[in-house]
Amino acid sequence: MKFPVICMLVLAGVLIAGCTSTPAPTAVTPEPTTVPATPVVQTTSSQPVFTLGSHYLEDPGGYLLLTDNDTIVKEFRVDSTSWGIYFKVLPLNDNLQYCWFEVDVTNVDMGTTERFGYGRERSLELEQWIPMYREGPYRLTMRGNNVKVWLTAAKRNP
Repeated sequence: MKFPVICMLVLAGVLIAGCTSTPAPTAVTPEPTTVPATPVVQTTSSQPVFTLGSHYLEDPGGYLLLTDNDTIVKEFRVDSTSWGIYFKVLPLNDNLQYCWFEVDVTNVDMGTTERFGYGRERSLELEQWIPMYREGPYRLTMRGNNVKVWLTAAKRNP
């Protein structure tokens, strides 16, 4: 008779021990790794998307702008209200603070000028698409420093 009582006491002890809470196992936190800082590169763009058709201005060799005083002026006539400007910039110096490009787009008839560009206080996007909406005679005045630029002005395709 002693044996069943002892078994019952052992069983009761096991059940009581199982009902008490045990501390949860601690999570192992991996050591933080140090990653060297890399420059932020913008991968998404809020620029309009379009393709170019018949060209008003294009120089496949590009334009070299090597000093702050370099200026290139191009004039052409636009015969469409749906046209655009595309440019691609290649910085020629490892220190990007010395690389910049600006283009003034002047509607000669209206005397209005819009400025676009890369670097300084402008965007750091190397390729930019700019939709334009008026026809007429235009003058592009390009300035820059330590850059090579490919610029195209053309009708926009639908």
